Amino acid sequence: MTAETDAKLIEEGRKLFAGEWKFVWASPSIETLPPMAGMEVAFAGRSNVGKSSLINALTGRNALARTSHTPGRTQELIFFEGPEKAGLRLVDMPGYGYASAPKAKVASWTKLIHQFLMGRATLARVYVLIDARHGIKDVDQDVLKTLDKSAVSYQVVLTKADQVKAAELQQSIAETTAALGKHPAAFPDVLVTSSRSGAGMPELRAAMVRLLKERG
Repeated sequence: MTAETDAKLIEEGRKLFAGEWKFVWASPSIETLPPMAGMEVAFAGRSNVGKSSLINALTGRNALARTSHTPGRTQELIFFEGPEKAGLRLVDMPGYGYASAPKAKVASWTKLIHQFLMGRATLARVYVLIDARHGIKDVDQDVLKTLDKSAVSYQVVLTKADQVKAAELQQSIAETTAALGKHPAAFPDVLVTSSRSGAGMPELRAAMVRLLKERG
């Protein structure tokens, strides 16, 4: 890919995400999913990894996705839709792993995450968010295995990169890349982001524009 193509995709991504984005649907169960339409991109990750903050940073809106310091606040699949012509939806998924909610509730939305990842034809890519300070944990490996089985392409996004020293960040990138080598459906490149500083957002937007073009 040439620098010129990259610059073009980054500009298209900027325009797409500068358009109007809105909440369209919330699904507490697999039976209540919205009708399939356009292309969907989902954001998965452990509780409090920064999924809602990332969606807000991508769309340039402070409160499109509800953020919380309490792990497990998002308990449904939340769908956001961009400009109508684009045909792109973003899906904010419940966090998996630790959450301040009853165990039965956590189990039910963990099941919802796995069911959604296994059987959604409009799901074009899953971005698995990993906290740059902590790296891939066992609970992340479970989700990566589900994605390998479902053959949905996925890419790891390191979040909170602004909270890690440069040398530690390089080590985190190297370890994450090495771990992904064992997962057949994973993109080999790791995206590095910070919702606070905006780092990595242009590249992430450009990746979604490229995906839209590939899906036609």
